[in-house]
Amino acid sequence: MAKVTLQSIADRVGVSRMTVSNAFSRPDQLSADLRARILTAADELGYVGPDPAARALARGRTGSVGLLINGSLSEAFEDAVSAEFLASVADALAGQGMALTLLPSSTDESFVPARDVAVDGALVYICDPTSSDIGWLDRRNIPVVVVDHNVRDGVASVNVDDRGGARLAAQHLVDLGHRRIGIVTLDVAADEPNYPARERMLGWRDALDPAGIEPAVVATPYSPRDAAYDVARTLLDRPDRPTGVVCFSDAFAIATVRAAESLGLRVPDDVSIVGFDDSVVAAASRPPLTTVRQEVGAKGRAAVAAIADVMGGRSPAAVVLPTTLVVRDSTAPPRG
Repeated sequence: MAKVTLQSIADRVGVSRMTVSNAFSRPDQLSADLRARILTAADELGYVGPDPAARALARGRTGSVGLLINGSLSEAFEDAVSAEFLASVADALAGQGMALTLLPSSTDESFVPARDVAVDGALVYICDPTSSDIGWLDRRNIPVVVVDHNVRDGVASVNVDDRGGARLAAQHLVDLGHRRIGIVTLDVAADEPNYPARERMLGWRDALDPAGIEPAVVATPYSPRDAAYDVARTLLDRPDRPTGVVCFSDAFAIATVRAAESLGLRVPDDVSIVGFDDSVVAAASRPPLTTVRQEVGAKGRAAVAAIADVMGGRSPAAVVLPTTLVVRDSTAPPRG
């Protein structure tokens, strides 16, 4: 079956191709009756609209912003914070007449989304700072904003106050009277800086060092799922176990709660646990989780505002969103 074009509709109605184009893009240029005839003919012929590739070529832009992430999409959507961020970015872009295109990292050189997918700009999120995907965006001269990421000279950034939030978490345990404190953090290579992991460690130490507390630190990758549980159990299954634990994320904190319960420890009677993010699972956990709140929706909206500025030739200032401590039932003074 031949493809239906604007010319097909024009021939059916007996008007010019430009008149048909105006019916879709500039309806004020036509009478209501003529436009109705054109739209009816388009419907009868099965016209599906302008060709996206041709329209992008004519306009010089795709109308889409890429989101570069590590790993698989399933991992991103399984994480409550990442899922909320993706949703907020998509909603904010839609409000500006743009679409979101996901750019997962790829080990298949035959198709590398950061190299091969057409986008007008890109948000770099949860990405290895040394990733070749970032290099491809740079080589393509794609406007970029980094989120939860190491700040680079000349590159717009949106981050949260990871250091300040971590300091609040650790200080909360110190103020409750805890002196044996553990840290469950993200495992990263020494030569591979990770902005949130680095800043949160600095924040925890900001509170613990002045109190003369040397924390017991364990590190875990995001996956497999049981990795955080295993290292938390090792941390708590020792004679001098911590009475309080601060965690890199709510997911790590909930894994630590499970590990404590598996050892017969009660939270917070035997061990207090603090998360980070205030994701949807924090308040629903048992016990409800004391955590550091970051406004994930605001971060998504700020990222979209920043990439719109960069694509428009403007240079937005670096954005650092505040964090706050939310005290719930997973923390209490140490017994005895």
